[in-house]
Amino acid sequence: MREEMAGGCQCGRVRYRALIDDRDAYLCHCRMCQRATGGISIAFKYVPKADVTWEREPDRYASSPIAVRGFCAACGTPLTYEAHDSDHLDLTVGSFDDPFGFVPTQHSGAESWHEAWLDTTGLPAERTDQNHRLVQRWMDAIGKFPD
Repeated sequence: MREEMAGGCQCGRVRYRALIDDRDAYLCHCRMCQRATGGISIAFKYVPKADVTWEREPDRYASSPIAVRGFCAACGTPLTYEAHDSDHLDLTVGSFDDPFGFVPTQHSGAESWHEAWLDTTGLPAERTDQNHRLVQRWMDAIGKFPD
């Protein structure tokens, strides 16, 4: 069943709505995605370009001879990977307003993955609102902890 989902960048300058058929997504570990995001992988949702409506188009960077990457020039949020010869694009899962229902179904760029970072379930975990130094920074700056 198709559903419409909204998303956008951190500052809200670039917003989109996407029609999706399912919550399947994938992780890309290739060196280009690592460099483009500063992370060890990125989660993407592959959708037809025709199913994405932009309230404001993202800025785009020609990251290679075969594709551009959409992002917000104001806050730096990575939003898309768009191959020139495809009628589909990849939206970053983290840019969806509600990314929690997406499920990784495959890995891409496995030659560059950092396996130790994939299963971190045994590491100690702390909620952001339990990090007293961070909470204090927010309290000093705006008088509250953000949503």
